[in-house]
Amino acid sequence: MRYDHHIFICTNQKTEGKKCCGEERGMELVKEFKRQLTAKGVQSNVRVQRSGCLDACSFGPSMVIYPQGTHYGHVQLEDVSRIIDEHLLNNKTLEDLELKF
Repeated sequence: MRYDHHIFICTNQKTEGKKCCGEERGMELVKEFKRQLTAKGVQSNVRVQRSGCLDACSFGPSMVIYPQGTHYGHVQLEDVSRIIDEHLLNNKTLEDLELKF
């Protein structure tokens, strides 16, 4: 595999004022993940990118990390460093953010 982890962060925008991750800071999360991964020197092991709808609008901002397929919801900018340190670097799921479908 080219990357140890692949992160998709929903940046979807909906019409008519419906709740969606893009309006709940989706792109800010993408940028913050990239910034912190670079600062920690692990950006080459992790691919972060925006995605379309992850079908978890009421839990936004939402994201999924592969290869585990772990979905996180209500992710805030202050959660980024914890997700990197605990999930990406130590393979520990953050149960308080995990979405179980």
